[in-house]
Amino acid sequence: MSVVSARGARVASIDVMRGLVMMIMMLDHVRESFFMRFPVNDPMNLAETEPGLFFGRVLAHFCAPVFVFLTGLSAWLYAHPSSGPRSPAGFLFKRGLFLIVLEICVVGVAWAGQIPPAITYLQVIWAIGMSMIVLSVLHRLPRGVLIAFGLLVVFGHNLLTPISFQPGEFGYNAWTILHDRGFLDVEGLKIRSSYPLLPWFGVIALGYAIGPWYASATAPEQRRKLLLRTGVIALALLAVLRGFNIYGETLPWQRGADALHTVMSFLNVTKYPPSLAFLLLTLGVCLLLLAWLERHDNWFLRASATFGGAPMFYYLLHLYVLLGLKTAALAWFGPNYGQHYEFDHVWQLWVMSAVLVPLLYWPCRAFGDFKRRTSMAWVRYF
Repeated sequence: MSVVSARGARVASIDVMRGLVMMIMMLDHVRESFFMRFPVNDPMNLAETEPGLFFGRVLAHFCAPVFVFLTGLSAWLYAHPSSGPRSPAGFLFKRGLFLIVLEICVVGVAWAGQIPPAITYLQVIWAIGMSMIVLSVLHRLPRGVLIAFGLLVVFGHNLLTPISFQPGEFGYNAWTILHDRGFLDVEGLKIRSSYPLLPWFGVIALGYAIGPWYASATAPEQRRKLLLRTGVIALALLAVLRGFNIYGETLPWQRGADALHTVMSFLNVTKYPPSLAFLLLTLGVCLLLLAWLERHDNWFLRASATFGGAPMFYYLLHLYVLLGLKTAALAWFGPNYGQHYEFDHVWQLWVMSAVLVPLLYWPCRAFGDFKRRTSMAWVRYF
């Protein structure tokens, strides 16, 4: 099976790409479960972050933008099945609400390990859900206008960085949700807006806008060229804007003590909210990989497609597996760093991730088979 062939209503290369970043995600979430005594700042403090930890976090940078971008692309495919066009508005709106509820009621519990969590964190699933709700309206725009909107938000939101509000000021809550990370000023509730939304609206719009590249009328070679060309343009813009510290990142890069630390400084881009440099890097590489997938197929990519075909199932499963392992390790070994059990070395994070990902393959495969067989509507949300 070619990774670019249709699998029912799915495009396999999209599942592969999604699956690849989901496997990378495991590394970052193992870190957050077993290595939190070394918090990773945004951008990272290179004087305190060893290379193994730094590059693991850089790999994790690809997860959110690829998820949101492919959500937009998948929405276009949903709206343009072989049977004829249909409106994605209802599906996007309902699924967006579902994801928001899931973030608050299920994902938050997995991270906190208690019901209810002391603090409600609005993270990536919240951002995807809200982006889907916004796209349920934006998809009606002409494609050229949608592209212009997406580019304006992605390229322009860095200009908004100087704007800020203090807690209690008019506009603080709205700006905390849209652009600046922080705690929401809500009476009696502790809510942390971890994923400012505005840039993600631009990313999902651009994902939807490239949908026609995946239409049946578009030749695979033409699609590959479009993906390749756009990815190269994105990385070339990154090289110029970031290379000369012109625009698109709040933290200028500097020459380090050696070549490795110079590279680390260049790649040390802001995720919250995602800077232009962050998005040019991650989406540029994403587009190049999608182009590469047009011509490649092997057992590893097919395994990746299994994870990508059941993304929410994998996401929830791996969070609760990590919660169970963290709880069991604390009970079995006892605390070794404060009140927690944590690993001593970064390499242990990589080893544990490499062990857990294959173990989750079989339940994800079983769920994917069930998902294809069943007619139950709720299953498609996973």
